[in-house]
Amino acid sequence: MSWAWEDEPSEDQVVGGAPPALVAEVEKKADALVRAAAALYLGGTVYQGPSPRGENVLVSGGMFFCQVVPRHERV
Repeated sequence: MSWAWEDEPSEDQVVGGAPPALVAEVEKKADALVRAAAALYLGGTVYQGPSPRGENVLVSGGMFFCQVVPRHERV
């Protein structure tokens, strides 16, 4: 298994008319969060601790909420 987003909704469902600059910032930050989670939780499927709390992530022009689930290797 490799790290990825838990859900794969359509672009319209997620973006819903958001400005392209905001979408680009969210995509850039989301990619960084996936890379960080993969590095922090090596062997995530066998992780035994509690899942981290969800958090609001601020980006230029807006924000989004995310949660890391190590055992599922998903953000």
